[in-house]
Formats: sequence, C-alpha cells, structure tokens
Amino acid sequence: MSTTRMVLILLSDLAMVIAGFYYGYKLLRGFRNFLLGLEWVVMAVSGVNVLYLAAIYADQASFSYRVMLFFDAFSRSFGMTVILVVGISAVTHRYRPTWVVEAVAIVAGIAVGLNRALDPRPVELGWSIFYLVMNLGAALFIFVFMVPKLWRAGDRANATWVVVGNSLGAFVAIIYDFVHLPGDDADHSVFYIISLSIWALMIVTFSRGYLALERHNAAADAGTPEAGEVGPRVSIA
Repeated sequence: MSTTRMVLILLSDLAMVIAGFYYGYKLLRGFRNFLLGLEWVVMAVSGVNVLYLAAIYADQASFSYRVMLFFDAFSRSFGMTVILVVGISAVTHRYRPTWVVEAVAIVAGIAVGLNRALDPRPVELGWSIFYLVMNLGAALFIFVFMVPKLWRAGDRANATWVVVGNSLGAFVAIIYDFVHLPGDDADHSVFYIISLSIWALMIVTFSRGYLALERHNAAADAGTPEAGEVGPRVSIA
C-alpha cells in the first residue's frame, strides 16, 4: 500500500470517528435514542481501533485485528441494519422499542461479531448474502419512509442528502464482498478509502435527517403553525 493511500484511509477513517462520536453523543444525550446513538459510537470506536491498527502495524494475529472483525460484523449484520431501522423508526413511525427489543438487537449483533472475531476466516458466501440482504433491506426502509417524510415536511435539502448517503451506502454493501475495484491493491485500500468516507457521510446525513424529523414531530405535537414544514435552515443539526 502506498503512503498516499494510507494517508487517505486514515483521513477518511478519522472523519468517520469524528462524525460517529459527535452524533452518537448528541443522540444519546440530547434525544435519548439509545440504539441509533449506540451504533454511531460503535462505528466511531471501530474507527479508533483502525487508527490503532495502523499505528502499531498490527497483523492478522493481533487482538486489535479481531476487534476490527467484531465491529465490522456487528455493524454489517444488525448495527447498520436492524438497529438503524429501529432507531430511525422513532421519528418515522414514533416507535420507541422496549428494552427487550433493544437487548435482542444488540445481543444478536454481538453474537455475529463474536462468531467472526473468535474464528477469523474469509467471509463465506452465506454470510456475504446475509449481510447484503440486511443492508439493502435497511436502505429500502430509508428510501420508503425517512426520505418521503422529510420531503413532505419541506426539508428537501436533508431529504436529498439522505438519498445520496443511502444510495452510496447501498453501493458499498453491494460491492463489499463481491467486487474487486479496478486498480485496487491486495489490501483493498481504494475500497476502504471509499467506504470509510461513505460511512462518515451516512452518519452525518442520517443524523441530520433524524434531528430534523425530531423537531418536525415536536412542532406537530405542539400544534405550532410551522408544524407542517421544516425549512432547510432550521434543519441544520
């Protein structure tokens, strides 16, 4: 891997770390959305681990490498899929999960993560298909429910950005295990530069959309005149 590609990976990873911690903290503290905030923090911590891996030049036998596998499997299986959907449902469907639902989603993600981390191996076809179906299902949810609600609320800027982030996220999910990008190296550096940048964008766009809908719902509950519309300026998180 060239020095330039390594620098670009670290910069895109740092962007994901900053976005994950910032919006994770914002959602956990300000709006009490435990699941969505948790997933953002998980992605941020995963990014910190990647920075640590790069700093110590860890190999695949290291504990940090297994931690990376754990977080990757957690997010691809239930984190950026079920946990994301349940979290976003708070503003699209006003759904607040019970602690049992939250626990099941988290434990399921942990189980998949441990399955990959305790026995490091290439991702089998069955798992690849499972990850793909889960991620595309979550992307479909965003397209069908979150984007139209933002658009109807008048927040077309955030709706557009959510479409962009969601589309790029679906693209990463599709190529992750199935496509080797032209010009990429054995370390998949080009893929990781692209994917880390997209994941950072997804955290930002989804969070801004979530916060905008949170305000829209609050205005609707209060019966204020602007309840039917969220202007682009007001939507900035």
